Amino acid sequence: MKKAPPYKITSISELHRLFGMKKPDHPLISVIDFEMLKFGDSEIWKSFYYDFYCVACKKGSSGKFKYGQRNYDFDEGMMSFTKPGQIFSVTNVRDEPVSGFMMVFKPELIRNYGLGKEIRNYSFFSYSTAEALHLSEKEDEVITALFQQIQHEIKNNIDQFSQDLIVSHIELLLTYAKRFHNRQLLTRNSESNDLLAKLEQLLTDYLNNKAALVGMPTVQYLSNELNMSPGYLSEMLRNLTGQNAQTYIQGFVIDRAKELLSTTNLSVKEIAYYLGFSYPQSFSTMFKKNTKKTALQYRTSFD
Repeated sequence: MKKAPPYKITSISELHRLFGMKKPDHPLISVIDFEMLKFGDSEIWKSFYYDFYCVACKKGSSGKFKYGQRNYDFDEGMMSFTKPGQIFSVTNVRDEPVSGFMMVFKPELIRNYGLGKEIRNYSFFSYSTAEALHLSEKEDEVITALFQQIQHEIKNNIDQFSQDLIVSHIELLLTYAKRFHNRQLLTRNSESNDLLAKLEQLLTDYLNNKAALVGMPTVQYLSNELNMSPGYLSEMLRNLTGQNAQTYIQGFVIDRAKELLSTTNLSVKEIAYYLGFSYPQSFSTMFKKNTKKTALQYRTSFD
């Protein structure tokens, strides 16, 4: 039997209806209290998506939650960020107490504001470039207060200032989320040290065994091997080394090239192919850009 396609939720009003709630106060945005949600037994929740952004902060567990290929445990509470078109599933729903808020808003709400363009720079809005954010007690208080302020503004009588205020509050909430993500990256010292060790071993093995056959190592390959998103890998490396993942890979390849130039008789062309370059000129260009010397000039400096 052919698998049914994911169900598309086309409006915030429809989302409210599916959750067993009254119509939203605003057609383009809603802040929903998790205690009000009723998933019911609908088959929809097994695979669905919607055409709006979602920022959720939840404590407690009401079932297994998944988006993309990643499962998340809500038992301890966490914050998640998703964008239009992402596939979700909620299974094994349990009747247990939960708390927190979920804010959903349509792209049209922010389209004519700076946030409409800037939102693409918030990497945590994609399961492919994002990781779960775990909040401290004080951080949770800040985020909860902002949700409540947005909710209050939505419920007020709409006037010419309403949308400006709502969007400014959303932008402030996302700025705080960016700060808290950065804090999370900086405080995971043991995880960070393990990451660098694993990354170095992965790159060493790749350059020794795969590069000549399949090409240069990519950020996507490394993130898949490390079981994390490419964006999160880059953010971790940026905080640890000051470099994003692509720059880190290039630096590692250049270091390996220096080793080969100084300890072997391989030609520059042979080294280029060995390291996964399709064209030796590409290797020469990257080497000079990173070292300010040609590969031959670097080799002769050891004579």
